[in-house]
Amino acid sequence: MYQYDDYDRRIITERAQQFRGQVTRRLSGEITEEEFKPLRLQNGLYAQLHAYMLRVAVPYGLLSSTQVRKLADIARTYDKGYAHLTTRQNFQFNWPKLADVPTILDELATVEMHAVQTSGNCVRNITSDHFAGIAIDELEDPRPYCEIMRQWSTFHPEFAALPRKFKIAVTGTPGEDRTAVRFHDIGVRIVEKDGERGFEILVGGGMGRTPVIGVVIREFLPKRYLLSYLESILRVYNLFGRRDNKFKARIKILVTALGIAEFRRRVEEDWEASRTPELDLPDHEVARVAAFFQPPPYETLSASTTQLDGWALGKDREFGHWVRNNLVRHKVPGYSAVVVSVKVPGVPPGDISDTQLDAVAALADRYSFGEIVVTHTQNFVLPNVKTSDLPRLYADLVALDLGKANINKLTDVITCPGLDYCDLANARSIPLSLEIADRFDRIDYLSDVGDVSIKISGCINACGHHHVGNIGILGIDKRGEEWYQLMLGGSPGNDASIGTILGAALPQNGIIDAVETVITTYLAVRESSDERFIETVRRVGHEPFKRAVYGEALATGDAA
Repeated sequence: MYQYDDYDRRIITERAQQFRGQVTRRLSGEITEEEFKPLRLQNGLYAQLHAYMLRVAVPYGLLSSTQVRKLADIARTYDKGYAHLTTRQNFQFNWPKLADVPTILDELATVEMHAVQTSGNCVRNITSDHFAGIAIDELEDPRPYCEIMRQWSTFHPEFAALPRKFKIAVTGTPGEDRTAVRFHDIGVRIVEKDGERGFEILVGGGMGRTPVIGVVIREFLPKRYLLSYLESILRVYNLFGRRDNKFKARIKILVTALGIAEFRRRVEEDWEASRTPELDLPDHEVARVAAFFQPPPYETLSASTTQLDGWALGKDREFGHWVRNNLVRHKVPGYSAVVVSVKVPGVPPGDISDTQLDAVAALADRYSFGEIVVTHTQNFVLPNVKTSDLPRLYADLVALDLGKANINKLTDVITCPGLDYCDLANARSIPLSLEIADRFDRIDYLSDVGDVSIKISGCINACGHHHVGNIGILGIDKRGEEWYQLMLGGSPGNDASIGTILGAALPQNGIIDAVETVITTYLAVRESSDERFIETVRRVGHEPFKRAVYGEALATGDAA
C-alpha cells in the first residue's frame, strides 16, 4: 500500500496543527460556530444531532493492521468504544469531543491517516473495487491510478470550492462493476482497445434528490491524459455549475441541462486549449506509484476448488453457508478473498467495536499479510487468505461475532445513520435495519431467497444509497410522523438502474411487513431458484408486488 513521503507527512501534520489553533479559538469564543463551520468541514468534522462526527479518509478502502489498531484506540479513547464503516469506504466516529479532535488528527497522522477532503465542496475520497488487486476478472489494478488522482486532487487550488461535493470512482474490471462508477460525478473504467490500455470516462452520475445514471463522455482515453482530461471536466463544472441552489449544484444537473453532447464539446474544447505536458502522466510515474501495490509474498499453492466445494456441501452446514456466501475467488491459486460481515444482530449496520477492530487487525496479520479493505457495503475484506486457513479463520470470526454468512443476502443491510444521529434526516433507518435482520435471520431462508440488496436512507440525500437497492427504503416526514417509501428494481452495477416507488408511503409499523410480502411474492413468481430477485422484478414488473402489498384494489393516495 502507498507510503507517505516527507511532503505527505508534512502537509498532514501541519493541517492538524492549524486545526488545533482553530479549535482553541472556537472553544474560547473568539470565533462563532458559524465562522467555525467552514474550518471544521475542511477537516471532516460534521455537526450532527447530538455531537460532532469525524469522518476519516480511507483512500480506495485500503488499510494496514497498524492503521486499524490506531482506529480501535481512537474509538476506545475518544469515542464510545466503536467506529462506523461508510458506503464510501471511510471511517466515522460519532461522539468525539471538540477539544479532542486535534489530538485525534495528530494520532491519525502517526499512521499516515487524516480527515482532509472528507467533507466540503471539493474532490472527496476516491473509491475503488474492494477486490482491487486480487480480482480474477480484473484487467489491471486500479489503485495506483486512485492514488495518483488522490495526490493530484488534494489541496488542488482550483477545485477547493466547487459548486458542490465531487466524487470519483475507479474500477479495473470490464465485467462486474463493484464500484458503482455510473453513480459518481466521474466514473473511470480501465479498458483495452487495439491492444492498448486506457480509460473509459463516465460523467454526471449520482443519487440524492435527483438520481441520475452517468453517461460516457469519452470511450477511450490514453493513460497519459488521465489527469488533464479530468481537470477539464472539473474546470467546466466549476465554471458553469449552478451556485444559486445547492440542490441543483451537482455536475449531474449541469450534464442533464446541457446534454452530454454539449457538455462533451465544452470539455474537449477546454482540454485542447489547456492541456500541457506538465499534466501528462508518464509511464515511469505510473510505475513508481504501482510499486507501492506489489503483491504480497504468496506461496506457490495448488488450486483449491475441490476443497472449497467439499466444504460448501459438507456436514458443517454453518461453515458451508459461510464458504458459499462470504468467499470470493482469488486470482492466485490456493488463496481466497474473505468478506467479513459487520452486520451483527442487534448492532447498527457498519458499527464495529474497538475490541473487534483490534481482533480484525490481529486476524489480518495472521491470515492476510496485514491488509484489510473497507467495502462499499459497510463490511470488511481480508483479501489474501490461504484457502487452507479458512476453517481456522472462520472459527476466529465466529468467536468475535463476525462470522455471519450473509454477504449480499437480506440481512446484509446498508443504511445511513438516519434520524438517530443526522440532523438532515426525516426518519430513522437503524431500527428498520435491525428489525429486518431479526425478521429474516434464518440461514436456510436467506440461502433460498438468494442475493437481494436492501438499502435504507433516512432522507432524500441518499447516504444509504436507497435508489440502487434491489429493495430501497426512503424515510420521509409525513405530517410530523415517520413514513417510508418502498422502491424496487435498483442496481449500482453494470446493469445500472434506479429503483421506482412501489406505491403509497407506508407507516413505520408497516414497512417491514411490506418487505416480507415483497420477498414472499418473489418466491412465488420467480421462474426458478436461479432467477435472482432483480431479474424477477425486471421480468414481471411491479404489478404483482404492488397487488400483494396494497391489495387488489391497489391503494391510491399520496405516494410521497
